[in-house]
Amino acid sequence: MEFKVLAVGDVVGGPGMDRVCKSLRWMKKKTGANFVVVNGENASVVGITPNQAEDILDAGADVITMGNHTYAKREIAQYMEDSSRILRPANYAPQAPGRGYGIYETSIGPVAVIDLQGRVNMDYTPDNPFLEIEKILKEIDTKIILVELHAEATSEKLAMGYMLDGRVSALWGTHTHVPTADAQVLPQGTGYVTDLGMTGPKISVLGIQPNLSIAKFRGDLPERYRWANGPTKMEAVLFTIDSQTGLCRKAERVDYYEDSAHG
Repeated sequence: MEFKVLAVGDVVGGPGMDRVCKSLRWMKKKTGANFVVVNGENASVVGITPNQAEDILDAGADVITMGNHTYAKREIAQYMEDSSRILRPANYAPQAPGRGYGIYETSIGPVAVIDLQGRVNMDYTPDNPFLEIEKILKEIDTKIILVELHAEATSEKLAMGYMLDGRVSALWGTHTHVPTADAQVLPQGTGYVTDLGMTGPKISVLGIQPNLSIAKFRGDLPERYRWANGPTKMEAVLFTIDSQTGLCRKAERVDYYEDSAHG
């Protein structure tokens, strides 16, 4: 029996929230996805609020993952303590609010989702994700295991993919907001993509108004980042998993752009 998992790239700002709320259920129906994971750490450009988390869940997400901006909105801390449907990186300090992985009941049984953060070229360096995942896998006894690695370096994500190949159902990367073209099934049966991409303004620099990023790289006076306007996109990957073996049969991009057939 097939179990389809839709993994959706980082939601950025108001435009990203609008796109998720308008199109996630449509995408879920179109792909036949049984389970949806959405990265929400940039819903407020930097961080997420409890209301935004609720809106993403109401739009059709089963789990929200976070990353290096997890606690940028301090009000999310208590929400993360109270809700099992939003995850922060598991390799944060143990006293950090929230949880790093969860086990969720589905139509085919329990599914585990693990959130990790990379350490290469990141502003904040948590514990080693390669060591942390080994500890977590010893605690999990589910057939289907999904892992997100929120990281900058493609090499770090690829290394994690090969280390976990055949041991987890799928692993995807987030954080760069740029979709990669390497959706695949690794040799031992783990679905993999280096980066999902993002959900938000199509004409932007990672969701931000291009002129603001240009000014930063030119060395102009710093200015608060603001999201771009205009057409939006939702970049995602669909993993088709064998519910008996827990291994992935297929990994494919299912990106949506506002100027396509679905408005």
